[in-house]
Amino acid sequence: MEYSPAFVYSGLPLVAIAGRPNVGKSTLFNRLLRRRRAITSPVPGVTRDPVEAQAFLAGKPVRLVDTGGFRLKEDGRPAGMERMVTERSRAVMEEADLVVLVLEAGDINAEDEELIALLRPRWERVIAAVNKTEGGRREAEAWNALHYGFSFLLPISAEHGDHIGELEEAITARLDFSALRMEPDAAAEPPLALALLGKPNTGKSTLANRLTAAGASLVSSEPGTTRDVIEGSFRFRNRTIRVLDTAGIRRKSKVTENIEYYSVRRALETLEEACVVILLVDAQEGLTDQDKKIAAHACEKGRGIIFALNKWDTMPQLRNAENAAKDRIHYFFGQMDWAPIVPLSAKTGAGIDELLTVTLRVESQLCRRTETAVLNQALARWIEETPPPSGPRTRFSIKYAVQTSANPVKFTLFVSRPAAVTPAYTAYLRNKIRKDLGYSLIPMELELRPSRKPRSPPGKRG
Repeated sequence: MEYSPAFVYSGLPLVAIAGRPNVGKSTLFNRLLRRRRAITSPVPGVTRDPVEAQAFLAGKPVRLVDTGGFRLKEDGRPAGMERMVTERSRAVMEEADLVVLVLEAGDINAEDEELIALLRPRWERVIAAVNKTEGGRREAEAWNALHYGFSFLLPISAEHGDHIGELEEAITARLDFSALRMEPDAAAEPPLALALLGKPNTGKSTLANRLTAAGASLVSSEPGTTRDVIEGSFRFRNRTIRVLDTAGIRRKSKVTENIEYYSVRRALETLEEACVVILLVDAQEGLTDQDKKIAAHACEKGRGIIFALNKWDTMPQLRNAENAAKDRIHYFFGQMDWAPIVPLSAKTGAGIDELLTVTLRVESQLCRRTETAVLNQALARWIEETPPPSGPRTRFSIKYAVQTSANPVKFTLFVSRPAAVTPAYTAYLRNKIRKDLGYSLIPMELELRPSRKPRSPPGKRG
């Protein structure tokens, strides 16, 4: 969902975009949303999970859902996946206040007719958008679809934007907005954006469904089931949390499809909008180099990171097993021993409360600001406890410090000779900031800057 920091909408009508694969549903969804949200590709069947977002059509807010393609047969894809996608699409269409049925001009086939028959019982809630008629191309063929008895039909081009304004007006004219309410956000703050990242088949979608008490994400033993970023939200301890369920991230050598490439890229792009990242690790499989790369991406962005050891319920219940697992992670991620580690089971719900409690603590530290006076009082104490080196080549003095940003957290030290500050002393100060000022669970950047500009050489002034 999209969020306003000051207001929230309730009672939004639901508009579903439906159709068989590759007729342009996701392209139309992105066009109506006015941004790229769903992955588009000429390969049929790219969209699997329903992708939902809040959109403004002809100036009015609606819940807009892009459904997976409706199919009659498996057509070579993994057994059960076609059925799961189709059933999910049917459930969304049954719930929708209005279904925009997308057809392709001049290419209406048995799958289209099957879907038309399925929609007959709720025919008053169906309008047709006949796609791929840019510049008037094949418009005459588009109008031939009227013989199916649609109350409203419009030739459009989702790719080029032809007649999209007319389509928006037709949609809103058929919706009931009487239940719509716009109210001040009770949370009084924007939601906490929580990204679920990890390798394929580590349980991200199962955890997303558990957190949101919904079934927005398809769950399958087939790695790579999730392709788009699936969003949902829930409340925990009076806090709104927005969940971003992402595609599994694999090594580049394993990414063979263009669709998967864009899925992985979209997953990594969620780091731009996420506050906290939950990195799911299969407790049975253990850590991999790919987990380390994912964590490094999140750390570079300054995001809070929580290692979630999922499927913990399948592990042998041995004494000290949890401590041993945490020690292995700390060994593997030597530079990230600050990151919390939570064993859990997304399937049973065990450990979920602890995970969310830690998530709120991580967010609190990311948003923490330390006053300059308090910071410099602490700095003077740290320097007194452990003075800097005093040799002729290693001597430097720290003038003062400031916190230059929160979320991501960054501190700047103004030093007489930044190049003389050893990595060991920088690590000492970083650890002191973490321990004494309350930044123990998050990544933190410590920048060294010269305290004054160097004098210009003779003859170079002016």
